[in-house]
Amino acid sequence: MRITILLTLLWFFTFSLTAQIVYNNTNFDDKVATVILQKDLAIYDPLPIIGLNEGDRLKLSFDILEPVNEFFNYSIVHCDRNWKLSDLQPMEYISGNTMGEITDFKFSTNTYQKYTHYNLNFPTSDMQITKSGNYALLVYRNFDETDLVLTRRFMVVDNQTSIESDIKTATLPEFRFTHQEVDFMVNYEGFDIPNPFLDVNVTILQNNSWNNAIYNLKPLFVNNNQLSFNYEDKNVFPGTNEFRFFDIRSLRFFSNNVIRKYTDSVQNAVLRPEETRAHLNYVRWLDYNGKREIINDDGANITEDGDYAMIHFNLKSNDLSDMGEVYVYGELTDWQLQDKFKLKYWPDYDMYSTSVLLKQSYYSYHFVLKDKEGNIDYSFTEGNHQETENDYTILIYHKNVFYGYDELIGANVRNSYTVKD
Repeated sequence: MRITILLTLLWFFTFSLTAQIVYNNTNFDDKVATVILQKDLAIYDPLPIIGLNEGDRLKLSFDILEPVNEFFNYSIVHCDRNWKLSDLQPMEYISGNTMGEITDFKFSTNTYQKYTHYNLNFPTSDMQITKSGNYALLVYRNFDETDLVLTRRFMVVDNQTSIESDIKTATLPEFRFTHQEVDFMVNYEGFDIPNPFLDVNVTILQNNSWNNAIYNLKPLFVNNNQLSFNYEDKNVFPGTNEFRFFDIRSLRFFSNNVIRKYTDSVQNAVLRPEETRAHLNYVRWLDYNGKREIINDDGANITEDGDYAMIHFNLKSNDLSDMGEVYVYGELTDWQLQDKFKLKYWPDYDMYSTSVLLKQSYYSYHFVLKDKEGNIDYSFTEGNHQETENDYTILIYHKNVFYGYDELIGANVRNSYTVKD
């Protein structure tokens, strides 16, 4: 009896700890590189969201920076709107197998940096997703779920709503020239929501970044099956600035914003020294909103012929250490402040710099300041402008009363330059 009680307490304690985990886009092995999870399309779309029961699939690809084939498995876990483990059991959201294998791999060819490239397309016919909401894809070694290699977020939407959105200059005077406001209406006619103020929560993303997302936004008004989110303060984002970029699709020839290329143990590309832009007026140009596109112009195959290069970032600046630390930031960092992308200050040169190994690609990025509280601040490195072109994603979550989980009932992607009909 005593043993049974102890085992029950141990299970409850372990489950409680697991339930508190916030699943994020994380690499657990330093050898993991260039992880991409996107909808299985010919064009590159980095927002990993598919429709429920619509036959859509996602495509995961990643490199292991060694010429050795490893055995990887994967599982899918259902999360609540805040990316913690939901109360659903796997058999409640998966039809078929709950574990799969990654068998598609190829070794790199004609590269200085040797690696093994892996691909996975899912859901498969024997592992179907049956409920909408947030999900985390877990990749691990040799059937051992504790030996995690990487985790990635994705979403499954059951479209039960229509969303009309408007991106405009912030209403509040203190934000008028620096911030953007995301107003929207949600129509849920034909879908039963007994208590919208209690059961509906909205997440808003700027440029696919979860780091500065607005979570758990509640309706301001409800009228005739319409939810209004026309706030003046709760739905405001810093405008930031257009993204910087560099092009290493070719490591043999001249390319944009690269001033030098050379080879030692690996290929190297030295980027043109950049300057802070906080004091400059806004200048519009077409950019990629922090995204990357993995393309190899030097070989026949994008995934296995593409080499890696040590990229040397340089930022001319005064010492900002009294205010925080400077990082490279964008899709190339998984929209996170990663240690390897932190820049070091060199006082003799009034320069920040860092060097990171990256795959051949076209990249866009920002320099950002991580302040003393751990928040991202653009005001000292890039500046904030209400005119900046940004992508916004609106996600509508509803608490399913019967099963007790957060279902995703609507999604809307809108660019701040989109012209209204």
